[in-house]
Amino acid sequence: MKKKASLLMAGSAIVSMLFVSSSYGATEFWEPLTYYNPVTWQKADGYSNGGMFNCTWRANNVSFTSDGHLKLGLTSSAYNVFDCAEFRSVYKYGYGLYEVSMKPAKNTGIVSSFFTYTGPADGTPWDEIDIEFLGKDTTKVQFNYFTNGVGGHEKVVDLGFDASQGFHTYAFNWQAGSIQWYVDGVLKHTATSNIPSNPGKIMMNIWNGTGVDGWLGAYNGANPLYAEYDWTKYTSN
Repeated sequence: MKKKASLLMAGSAIVSMLFVSSSYGATEFWEPLTYYNPVTWQKADGYSNGGMFNCTWRANNVSFTSDGHLKLGLTSSAYNVFDCAEFRSVYKYGYGLYEVSMKPAKNTGIVSSFFTYTGPADGTPWDEIDIEFLGKDTTKVQFNYFTNGVGGHEKVVDLGFDASQGFHTYAFNWQAGSIQWYVDGVLKHTATSNIPSNPGKIMMNIWNGTGVDGWLGAYNGANPLYAEYDWTKYTSN
């Protein structure tokens, strides 16, 4: 494993995603998120989800920092007009362990997230597994999931630290009969009812809400705001 890690670090400048197979037959990749590789990742651009999403996805709001982090921005191009950012994998992935090192943005009325998603646009039911940070209180994290469009499984967990102040590792282990969420390797929540089954894309985004003040708090127009992501990893069953 040390040899693999060394090779990965040496090649991270030219290889966006490294796949390896363990002796147990699992497939995994570690994505260092140091630059944009359109073969494996996409930037949402030029449209809005509508509804509670009060912004337009812009590819220009996806960037990479000089110290090697993915940076998703929430900005304003005119009065009361907002641009946001979404980064997603080209391919879908199924049961396994999903991990991310990230630092969400802090401000009322916004969300920074890491999740898996598939839906009608992909020719499948809406299945989703979420790790969400509500910018109004980044000392907490919200876990949730949707199965065939049915959600209502929110679980808010106290972190014991302010997530917006530094990078921490968040994860979920998705299996056929359960989802387990972790923070810095510590199990925080388990769900066992009506678990989603359809493979989904790995997604990260930042956006500001409208009409959901009871959930997110009222957005005050503050910008620019940024969520940063250091790396993500997927390990299949």
